[in-house]
Amino acid sequence: MPSLANRGPFDSRPVAMDLFCGAGGMSLGFEQAGFNVVAAFDSEQRHLDTHRLNFPKTQAHIADLSKVSGEDVLQTAGLADQTLDVLFGGPPCQGFSLGGKRDLADPRNSLILHFARLLRDISPRYFVVENVDGLLIGDAVKTLKSFKRRVRRAGYEVVEPIRILDAADYGVPQHRRRIFILGYRDDLPAPAYPAPRGYLGPDGVEYFPNVWDAISDLPSINESLALIDGHKYVGTLGSPSLYASFLRGDVVDPSDKTEPRERNESGLTGCFRTTHSRKAVNRFAKTQQGSSELVSRYHRLDSEGLSSTLRAGTGPDHGSHTAPRPIHPVEPRCITVREAARLHSFPDWFQFHSTRWHAFRQIGNSVPPRMARLVAEEVLQSLRIAPAIPHGKTGEKQNAA
Repeated sequence: MPSLANRGPFDSRPVAMDLFCGAGGMSLGFEQAGFNVVAAFDSEQRHLDTHRLNFPKTQAHIADLSKVSGEDVLQTAGLADQTLDVLFGGPPCQGFSLGGKRDLADPRNSLILHFARLLRDISPRYFVVENVDGLLIGDAVKTLKSFKRRVRRAGYEVVEPIRILDAADYGVPQHRRRIFILGYRDDLPAPAYPAPRGYLGPDGVEYFPNVWDAISDLPSINESLALIDGHKYVGTLGSPSLYASFLRGDVVDPSDKTEPRERNESGLTGCFRTTHSRKAVNRFAKTQQGSSELVSRYHRLDSEGLSSTLRAGTGPDHGSHTAPRPIHPVEPRCITVREAARLHSFPDWFQFHSTRWHAFRQIGNSVPPRMARLVAEEVLQSLRIAPAIPHGKTGEKQNAA
């Protein structure tokens, strides 16, 4: 990798690295804010394959981050002797989660302490950690206190009090409560937490999208035999909301500083059709919006409301349990991967794993990009850097999909 002093126009932006990157929700948010995410690390090959597919200019490396040193990470990323602007990531801490089986002995709970160790070795200017809100409750607080002691010994301060942010307060049509830990080198200004903020509508009024804004233009797939075995929809889409227009790429969000991506002209990915039994279809059809189906306990989305938290389920090393998937608000079926991606603020060009189970898991484990972007923008303010805007990001109308 070239020296940071010899980068091209797009690369002349603040430099960041993603640890425990997953599919890349947080990477995308930081790129949207104006960062150049130069490297990403994760322990699961499926996630890295998805990350590479969506971020071809980011080096994605497989690593057990509990066993490598910060020097190893910097050498692998080609960043030895360079100062990183931001180190960010979401270390898995499922044992602290309030949404599953809370297990304080889960070995994944120690990964946040390994983030602190790597932070000490890598020495970035700032850091951001995303995690479950259960980290602030009960015995889990001991781990959080240990994390804070370690980063302070490494020369960092933590913005206090640590806050729980709900994605719904930041223009994501989903309730998702997560803590964000913002840290800064003790010789630098402290970043702030972002104030709640939606989108600015064409009438100048702040706009918070709901479920129907997110998915109403997507195809009705009940009669499509092709989408039982495949997942690419080829055809026209409906009339989009402003939110959907941004995610489709029909209109450029002027605050989005991502490098332009090529549209996937072969079809809209993630439109898998689930084949439900006739009994399940009948039960889903009778379930009122905003309530839970009595047998499966699946929640039916409210068109005019917000989605509940999209959950990931567990990976192969923890039983391969499938998380409940919401029922579509109008059709008697569970939502598709693409509908889940819309509810999570992923743009339509973003591609997930080619199987439904892994794709839903990748979305459920991701930080909503819109939420990560607004956090990253606050760190950018503290860096006092005006990032370069990629060519073509001027807010103009784009060709429709």
